[in-house]
Amino acid sequence: MQTGVLVSLALYFLLMLGIGLYAWRKSTADSEGYLLAGRNLSPGVAALSAGASDMSGWLLLGLPGALYASGLVEAWIGIGLFVGALVNWIVVAPRLRRQTEALGDALTIPEFLGNRFPSHAVALRLTSAVIVVLFFTVYTAAGMVGGGKLFEMAFGGDYMTGIWITASVVLVYTMIGGFLAVSLTDFVQGIIMFGALVLMPLVVMFGEGGSAGGSIAAVPQEGFLSLTQGLTVVGWLSAVTWGLGYFGQPHIIVRFMAIRSVADVPKARWIGMGWMAICLAGAIGVGLAGRAYVERNGLVLGDPETIFILLANALFHPLVTGFLYAALLAAIMSTISSQLLVSSSSLTEDFYRLFLRKSAGEREAVNVGRLCVLLVALAGIAIAADPESEVLGLVAHAWAGFGAAFGPLIVLSLTWQRMTGAGALAGLVTGAAVVIVWVWRRWDAAFMGGPGVYEILPGFVAAWVAIVAVSLLTAPTAPSTEPTPAD
Repeated sequence: MQTGVLVSLALYFLLMLGIGLYAWRKSTADSEGYLLAGRNLSPGVAALSAGASDMSGWLLLGLPGALYASGLVEAWIGIGLFVGALVNWIVVAPRLRRQTEALGDALTIPEFLGNRFPSHAVALRLTSAVIVVLFFTVYTAAGMVGGGKLFEMAFGGDYMTGIWITASVVLVYTMIGGFLAVSLTDFVQGIIMFGALVLMPLVVMFGEGGSAGGSIAAVPQEGFLSLTQGLTVVGWLSAVTWGLGYFGQPHIIVRFMAIRSVADVPKARWIGMGWMAICLAGAIGVGLAGRAYVERNGLVLGDPETIFILLANALFHPLVTGFLYAALLAAIMSTISSQLLVSSSSLTEDFYRLFLRKSAGEREAVNVGRLCVLLVALAGIAIAADPESEVLGLVAHAWAGFGAAFGPLIVLSLTWQRMTGAGALAGLVTGAAVVIVWVWRRWDAAFMGGPGVYEILPGFVAAWVAIVAVSLLTAPTAPSTEPTPAD
C-alpha cells in the first residue's frame, strides 16, 4: 500500500520541481517576470491558477467535512463563494488588468493603490503591505499545518517532517521560478484537484464494493439533504457573504494583473467558473456520499474533515490513492506558494525598494524577493510547529480581514473616479479594524444573544461607508501614471 502511494507522490513532487526549473529559465530576469510572469499568462493558466490558489485544502477537507457533519445546508458557503468569484471576474478582473499597467505598471496591489492615490501613496503602500504580510504569514502557517497533518494521518509519520517536506518543495519551485512557476504549478494542481473531485464521489456512489448509490437519502439525520434545515437569516447571511471576500484577496486578484490581455479575461472567466462549479459540486458530493458510505458500512470517523482521506484509503488502488493525496497536497501547496510570493512581492516592492534601496536593480530585486519568500516561509513554519494551535481557525478571520480591508477599496478604486486617497486609507483601516474588533468581542460567535454574524459583513459595509464618506469630504486627486516615489 505505502509503496504505491509513495511512488505517486514522488512523481508529483518531481513534476512540481521540473516546472520550477522551467520557469527559472523562462521568466526570472527582472521583477516583472519574477512577480507577474511578464503579464503574459494564458487564459487557462490564469483561470486555474486563480482557482487553485483560492480553494486550498478547504475544498478537499473543510467543505466535505462540513457537509458530512451537517448536511446540504452547508452548501450555502460554496454558493456564496461561486457568486462572489463570478462578480470578481466580471467587475474587478478587466479593470485591474488595464489600470495596473496604465498607472505606472504596478507589480503589486499596494503599489497600484499608491499610484492610484499619489497624495497618500506612502501611507497606503506601507499600511497595505503590513496587512498583506501579517495575514499571509498566518495563512501560510495554516497550509503547512494541513500538510503536516496529512503526512501524520496518512502515513503515521512525524507531524513536523510533513511540514518540512511540504514547505521544502513549495520553497524550491517558488524561490527559483517565481510567479510563472507558481502559476504553472497551480494550473497542474488545479487539473489534479478537478480529477480527484470528479472521480471520488462517482466511485463512492457507484463503485463496486463501496456503493452508496441511492443511500444518501437514508442518512439518519433529519433534513440532511435540505438547503434550509435549521437555517436562520443571520446564518444564511454569514454563509453567503463569504463571497464578498474575493474582491480583497491579493493572492487571487494578482492573477488578473498577470493575464496576457484584457481581451483574454472573458475566456479565462468561463474556464475558471466552470472549474470552480464542478469542483464545488464534487466536494459537496464527497461530503454527502462519504457520510452515506460511513453509515452504510458501520464505520466511525472521529474528524469529519478527514472523510476525503478515509475514502482515498478505503476504495482505491494505492497508485490512485497516491494521486488523491497529491490532489490534497496540490490544494494546500498551490495556496501556500501564492501567499509566499504575494508576501515577498510586498516586502520587496513596497518596503525594500520603497524605503531601503530606491536604486536597487532588477537582479537585486529578484534576489531579495527570493530571500523574502524564505523568511515568510520560516515564520509560517514557526507558527505551524504547534499542531494544537488555533491557526487553522484563523483562516476564516484572515479571509474576512482581507475581504473587508481591501474589497471595497479595490472595487471603488477601479469604478469610482471621485474616490480620494484619504477615503482609500480610511476604508483600509476601517475594514481591518472592524474585523479585528468583531472577532475580539466574539460577535462572530454570539450576536444579541443569537447566532453570530460572520465578521466580513460588518467589516465590508463599514469600509465601504468610510470610503464614500471621507472621499466626499476631501478633494479628489488625479492618479499618477509614474511609479510612486518614496518621499
